[in-house]
Amino acid sequence: MADAYDYDLIVIGSGPSGRRAAVQASKFGCSVLVIEKRGKVGGVSVHTGTIPSKTLRETVLHLTGWRERGFYGINYRTKQDIDAHDLSLRVGKTLKDEVDVLDHQFMRNGVSVEYGTASFTDTHTLMIHHISGTTRTVTGKAIVIAVGSAPHRPDHIPFDDTHIIDSDSMVNIEKLPRSLTVVGAGVIGIEYATIFNALGIRTTIIDRRDHILDFIDREIVESFIHQLREQKLQFRLGCKIDSIVMEAGQPVVVLEGGRRIRSDLLLYTGGRQGATADLNLPAAGLQADSRGRLEVDPVTFQTSVSNIYATGDVIGFPALASTSMEQGRIAACHACAQPVPPSPKFFPYGIYSVPEISTVGMTEEEARKQNIPFETGNARFRETSRGQIMGETEGFLKIVVCLKTHKLLGAHIVGEAATELIHIGQAVLNFSGKFEYFIDSTFNYPTFAEAYKTAALDVWNRITPRRIDVEQT
Repeated sequence: MADAYDYDLIVIGSGPSGRRAAVQASKFGCSVLVIEKRGKVGGVSVHTGTIPSKTLRETVLHLTGWRERGFYGINYRTKQDIDAHDLSLRVGKTLKDEVDVLDHQFMRNGVSVEYGTASFTDTHTLMIHHISGTTRTVTGKAIVIAVGSAPHRPDHIPFDDTHIIDSDSMVNIEKLPRSLTVVGAGVIGIEYATIFNALGIRTTIIDRRDHILDFIDREIVESFIHQLREQKLQFRLGCKIDSIVMEAGQPVVVLEGGRRIRSDLLLYTGGRQGATADLNLPAAGLQADSRGRLEVDPVTFQTSVSNIYATGDVIGFPALASTSMEQGRIAACHACAQPVPPSPKFFPYGIYSVPEISTVGMTEEEARKQNIPFETGNARFRETSRGQIMGETEGFLKIVVCLKTHKLLGAHIVGEAATELIHIGQAVLNFSGKFEYFIDSTFNYPTFAEAYKTAALDVWNRITPRRIDVEQT
């Protein structure tokens, strides 16, 4: 199939979208090369992003005894003295195991891998600058750009990678700080702030916006913020930063108006930048935007050059590992002249904070904006037997339902296992199910999943007229 080309498909990057594209193409019998600039496969997702941060979160929850505090009190800890080595030990093992799995996956599917930096010389040709110092030119009938992203580092922020760091450095800190300032209340900032706050580290979040997580249902966010404030996490919202300076070995954030916030460590999370700087895109007839992102066809993920595709973080929102994998699969199908599978309409969104947040479908605010008549149903985790068993007192699940059709419009969860539970709502949304499905279904007992039934019964109680006993009237 490659004809005059060295490979049918060349994939630049081995993160979620890149590896999914490579494996999918190989299953069609295509010859595939993956070019990875690191010395190991996995990309940002495995080495500095998704996997390390989620492993860090799980390690913190385990070592602090977080999940047991509903029974034993807020001061309960599984391990009294937790240091950076405790965290890095588990992260290191997890990353090694993940790389081993990916190496085996590529080998099993006959995907070739070369380590180095790729740059275009024309629309079908790439120059590989190997880590070893050698170079090689390769050609591909189709090329997928799956280079991911890197933290945005503005020139006015005095990064020193010790006291003032970005999110890529967060999993490699050598000493736990006594205090942490997080600039930016986006997903990454929120996740790290809540993880370190769970360790008992005094944590402050600063953001110039008055509200956080605007794409999440407001009721969920309000409950989330309430829980975090109960855990002593400090929010400084609607605050503009005048400067960030170092004083006596500590970073100090100076806000407009003169307020100063001092801490041992400052994490700056001002968004991410597509990692396209080294690709020599003009040689392929492509141009990235100011944040290094590429524009693509939303169905096929083709760029403006028909044989070049882009997937994952490099194309921007939603920049999730789950959606990136699907983008890679679809791009490979189209590049290999196979039928392009229709994407599911609804994808889940997970925020691995403490507590977790996960959402799928329409929020209450979106339904109101679109003038859709709706009703909501809530279920508190403490109302489930599993919640009582696990001491989960704060989490809750919310569903949004269309009054006319009774179809589920959205599901939103904050609390333990939110990112797992959301898939039940996702499935019902994707088959256009009605909320009565939850009432009629049998759930394992005791489980958090029963909250769907409770929330559905809450909706039913709200929309069904009460029967009046004639004798009592």
